[in-house]
Amino acid sequence: MQLILRADVDNLGRLGDKVKVKPGYARNYLIPQGLAYPATRANLNIFEQEKRQLQKKMDALRDSARTLAEKLEEVQVEIPVRVGEHDKLYGSVTTTMIADVLSQMGIDIDRRKIVLDNPIRNLGEYEVGIKLHHDVQSKIKVSVVKHGSEQQVGQARKES
Repeated sequence: MQLILRADVDNLGRLGDKVKVKPGYARNYLIPQGLAYPATRANLNIFEQEKRQLQKKMDALRDSARTLAEKLEEVQVEIPVRVGEHDKLYGSVTTTMIADVLSQMGIDIDRRKIVLDNPIRNLGEYEVGIKLHHDVQSKIKVSVVKHGSEQQVGQARKES
């Protein structure tokens, strides 16, 4: 099925692109979410009329993502975990745990935007990527500490 994208869609295309997708993906996700129109002549005319407004909206989203990325560069997140013998973690640090600590700081990030290449299974400091927008990515510092250690437990702080 041919569609015209009304917004940037990861792994598919950018605003204004004509793409071909499976009918179920178009009917059940892209069209109901307002991310695309069927590529008909009438919809092409409608899209041309609203293209400037959509582009302004996408630029505003990109600018707010850049602002948030600059704020996130300064963030230090501490996650207390229970450890066993030889300081091995019970389980691993997940994107949900990182998102919860960020939300306690007042920074709401969807856990699906946090990128962990490999699960965190040891104590230490890690750089974790966050994909805020199609064009904007950031990194935060995550410290995994022993639960009950003398460091601030469960707190996130900004570096000086």
